[in-house]
Amino acid sequence: MDCIFCKIVKGEIPCYKIYEDDDVLAMLDIAADVEGHTLVLPKLHAADLDECDEQTYKKVMLASKKIANHFLSQGFDGVNMVVNCKSAAGQEVPHLHVHLFPRKNGDNVKIKVDHPQIKLNLEDVAKKLRLN
Repeated sequence: MDCIFCKIVKGEIPCYKIYEDDDVLAMLDIAADVEGHTLVLPKLHAADLDECDEQTYKKVMLASKKIANHFLSQGFDGVNMVVNCKSAAGQEVPHLHVHLFPRKNGDNVKIKVDHPQIKLNLEDVAKKLRLN
């Protein structure tokens, strides 16, 4: 497999690790765009949410919560959590990962979705997407 995150998990590529357990690895994002921008990923390869089994997903989310709480205990005022699923949603590396962005009040960091200004009929959307 030629997955960069799998190579990092195996120790073939170095990273700035901030958390690790038997199932999860968390490392600083090399983008270095926000202080503490962290990627939390399963050690077991799953390309995205679609391929991830429920138990692995839970482990990643529990580790993400633990890390977010740690950021808050270190003086950050908040944390953004983002998961992109598939390239159409902005996923660049096909290995499930959670982005954690530690935040400070007034840091002027914007985590937003760029989208056209359109009006949607929410009733129609709800009917289309409702789980039965």
